[in-house]
Amino acid sequence: MTTQNQENIQIAHSTNRQDGRAPHQLRDIKFHLDFAPAALGSVLIQWGNTHVICAVTMEASVPKWMRDQNVVGGWITAEYSMLPYSTPERKPREITKGRPEGRTQEIQRIIGRALRAAVDLEALGEMTLWIDCDVVQADGGTRTASITGAYVALVMAIDRLLKQGKLTQNPLRHQVAAVSVGLIDRRPLLDLNFAEDTVADVDMTLIMTRDGQFVEIHAIGEQACFTEDEFVQMMALGKQGLSQIFDAQLRALNSIGLDPTKLSPPSPPPELPPTPPQANQPNSI
Repeated sequence: MTTQNQENIQIAHSTNRQDGRAPHQLRDIKFHLDFAPAALGSVLIQWGNTHVICAVTMEASVPKWMRDQNVVGGWITAEYSMLPYSTPERKPREITKGRPEGRTQEIQRIIGRALRAAVDLEALGEMTLWIDCDVVQADGGTRTASITGAYVALVMAIDRLLKQGKLTQNPLRHQVAAVSVGLIDRRPLLDLNFAEDTVADVDMTLIMTRDGQFVEIHAIGEQACFTEDEFVQMMALGKQGLSQIFDAQLRALNSIGLDPTKLSPPSPPPELPPTPPQANQPNSI
């Protein structure tokens, strides 16, 4: 990063936003685990005033296209919805329209891609994991909250499948999370809420793994173009925020004794030593 970029970010850090946050500051993130007990893994993620329920269930089959093409392994797919009361003005259920809206289809594909990047699909075996993300309250960043919460729910689900003997090895490869970054009045801002998102000149979603690999970068000039230097500034803010989000995910999982890198099936019970043969006893008279 150039000296000019560093100076720009330092200047941005000194200016607060309408909700009192500094430009480089995330909203508070909380995870409520096992929120939906019937699911293999579930979490209610509260990201500021955005609340999303993320749940994982398993289907013991794979999509038809995998069977037809003899693709080995399993699959992960996602469904996303905003509940009618998630916004101040009631949002009609999309089922009443006969099909999901274009935005919904886009977001659920992004969630599915992000979670598939976290897993070795061959090691998953012949099963489909469904990731359901239902927005209870929306205040910007519902897709980033969905991806971040879904990863936590996925780890819980994998752990239970291992303990149930439905998996023989840990298929998790990467820790995955997402964050939004934007430009407002040419200032880079981390983690946009709804009010900021509606006036942003540029909006970017950044999805990465903890070890620094990119899953997806989606940057759009909503009302303006952006320069390479501004892109670099947004990337720097995004990576800074993701570092904190990865730590928050691990703290939530560690609170129930889970480490994504150490999941394993239960150890078999120790074998008992063979019973020595009994010596023949003389018949008593």
